Amino acid sequence: MGFNEKVHAFIAAKFYVYLTEAFGERGERAFIHGTQYYAEQRGRRMAQRAIRDGKELTYANYLEYGEWVNTQEIIDEGCANKSTIESWAPDYRIHITMCPWYTQFKEMGLPDAGHVYCAHLDNSICRGFNPYLTYLVPDTLHKSGFCTHIIKDVNFEVGEKHPKKTEYLKGFDYHCGHSYWAYSEVVAAIFGAEGEQINAKVMKDFEETYGKEMADKLASYKYTNFNVAD
Repeated sequence: MGFNEKVHAFIAAKFYVYLTEAFGERGERAFIHGTQYYAEQRGRRMAQRAIRDGKELTYANYLEYGEWVNTQEIIDEGCANKSTIESWAPDYRIHITMCPWYTQFKEMGLPDAGHVYCAHLDNSICRGFNPYLTYLVPDTLHKSGFCTHIIKDVNFEVGEKHPKKTEYLKGFDYHCGHSYWAYSEVVAAIFGAEGEQINAKVMKDFEETYGKEMADKLASYKYTNFNVAD
């Protein structure tokens, strides 16, 4: 196994478990803050590339500047993202019916962690890209039969497509490194030495699950500046 979407979900799930075990509701608030911190950094990198290319920070360009596509491993496993478009205009509304993050949280027996993560992730990426876009996630697969994503006042034409720019895609080793170090930064800032202990536990679990080589790769991103686009 290499780095993929489910490995990425594993990292968030472990932080949720240890934070809520140690700090209860305060730990969940810290997890939400860490998720938003991570996601907004992603969105800001996307915005920087779009501005560099002379593009407006519209939702159409948000789609094109996304940093990942489903890995072949996840496609072969049969849990790659699947969605249906419920509305094109004025609001763009989609239902997501399959997702590797959902699959991983479910396999770990952590629907509450998955719900909290997914309720705060995509809207925070969009906020980092352009805080004046309105992105709502009223339902998640963990609590409903689908995720609902609503982006207000998009006014797409029916059938309009915005494929991602392949030159800006990042591998899941990068995304997993970003996730681990973003949560680690927030957890240590909030909880000090106790937070550092949680960070170490997550890394230990990661190595035990995925091996030393992948854990070393995760650790290698410690000094990466995730706030800026390359």
